[in-house]
Amino acid sequence: MAKKTKSTTRSRSAAQTAVKKRSAAKPAARSSARKAAKARTTAAKTSVKKPARPRQRIAISHHREEDFKADGLRAYAKYRDLGIAAASHGLAQAHVIRLQGPCDPTEVSKLHFHDVDFQMVYVLKGWVKTYMDGQGETLMQEGSAWTQPPKIKHMILDYSDDVELLEVILPAEFRTVELKA
Repeated sequence: MAKKTKSTTRSRSAAQTAVKKRSAAKPAARSSARKAAKARTTAAKTSVKKPARPRQRIAISHHREEDFKADGLRAYAKYRDLGIAAASHGLAQAHVIRLQGPCDPTEVSKLHFHDVDFQMVYVLKGWVKTYMDGQGETLMQEGSAWTQPPKIKHMILDYSDDVELLEVILPAEFRTVELKA
């Protein structure tokens, strides 16, 4: 058996220390490598930019009777465009709707949905009775507001002769699908 000398003991302990340092350095190096890879991935994700939307402009609309047009979605309604679609480059649409009375359920009460991202209606004047899938019949009066989730089946059942509604829809251009009741 060989005798251990001080220098052999020092060499071994120096070697053992070096091994310990290297093995301790490996997790630290791996951790640093993981952090660098994560930073690159995060940077790549954040560098993917959404397409720039055109700059929106101010839209001002004052009440004028001649602005109510019968060229909207429904023949029994007149629409006053508030200029939001043009100002937002199609991001949203807003208009005041006057439903023309008296209500004719054979023309009005047709189950349908709109392929939209958002739709909100506020009753400015009068009342309207609606049906929404999952909600049933609801009477909305002056001051009432509601949202219609995307593609929810709904219809108008009845309305007062003087009803006016404010409607906001995203996007401005959308598809309406009539369904068989």
